[in-house]
Amino acid sequence: MLDDIQAAIPLGFLLSFMIGPVFFVLLETGAVRGFRAAVIFDLGVILADILFLTVAYFSSFQLLENLSNEPGLYVFGGVILLVYGITTYFKTEIKKDKPALRTKKNDYLSLFVKGFLLNFINIGVLVFWLGIIIVVGPSLNNDPNRIIVFFAAMLGAYLTTDIFKILLAKQLKRKLTYKRISRIKKGLGIILIICGLVLITKGFLPKDQFNIEKGIEKIEEIRD
Repeated sequence: MLDDIQAAIPLGFLLSFMIGPVFFVLLETGAVRGFRAAVIFDLGVILADILFLTVAYFSSFQLLENLSNEPGLYVFGGVILLVYGITTYFKTEIKKDKPALRTKKNDYLSLFVKGFLLNFINIGVLVFWLGIIIVVGPSLNNDPNRIIVFFAAMLGAYLTTDIFKILLAKQLKRKLTYKRISRIKKGLGIILIICGLVLITKGFLPKDQFNIEKGIEKIEEIRD
């Protein structure tokens, strides 16, 4: 269980730096409205992620069950991540227009709803979660409890990273130039492309030729 949490934390950190409308609105809210308002907004975003995760899990449940018997289905998840990564890498247009957050200072419910809706209307988020579930599901033996722990830890790391972003909102806003944002997007795109290619490769290779656990055992045998 601890290994699952440790594996989830880097993904949560990566998710927090996916450049999009939510990223900029979160920084804007933190810089203008303060820490508490930004956290409330972020909780709305995370609620949308949880909803997408639930939909992605149940829509891919049968696929996950078949992955152990039909490794070729890994290609499906790999293609999803590959396309998402290519889109992220080559999509150079960065919209800095932020939806107006004209609410009263203490209208936290409105901020929560805005965070939820801003994330919910982005169908790419659902595609992203579907790809991640297909990648990590088999490695967690498709165990619902392990999957829940993994994604809870991932979202926890995401929220923790966002809290640090909120605390540094004013400094980040000044340092995030167009060129730096483009580099971050391209870096994230490359990571997703590599993950997609690895998954596609795993789908075409025989099951016992791409077994990480067996590879680790062989390395330990050589050391001994």
